[in-house]
Amino acid sequence: MKTLLPLFAAMALLLSLPVHAQATQSPPAPTAATPFSLDTPIEELAAHEGAKAALTSTLPGLLEIPQYEMIKGLSLRQLQPYSGGKLTDELLARTEMALAGVK
Repeated sequence: MKTLLPLFAAMALLLSLPVHAQATQSPPAPTAATPFSLDTPIEELAAHEGAKAALTSTLPGLLEIPQYEMIKGLSLRQLQPYSGGKLTDELLARTEMALAGVK
């Protein structure tokens, strides 16, 4: 799989634009059976060894981009609209499955 570094660099640039609308409803909290989800902030995924491994297996390069500090507070679901279609539903589904296996 090609590295996704260029994709995440482009997304980080888009994230630097002002955001005019924020969701007013919080995403559902992960359950005890699945402590991590696509709604978990990236920095929380990176802080857990198993979640980090799941994340880097499906999205290689995400945690190494220079703009990591800008995107770490976002969830993957929040980051998707800024990907220009490259962070696809299929890619997120694979990541979600990988995260579901993390205990």
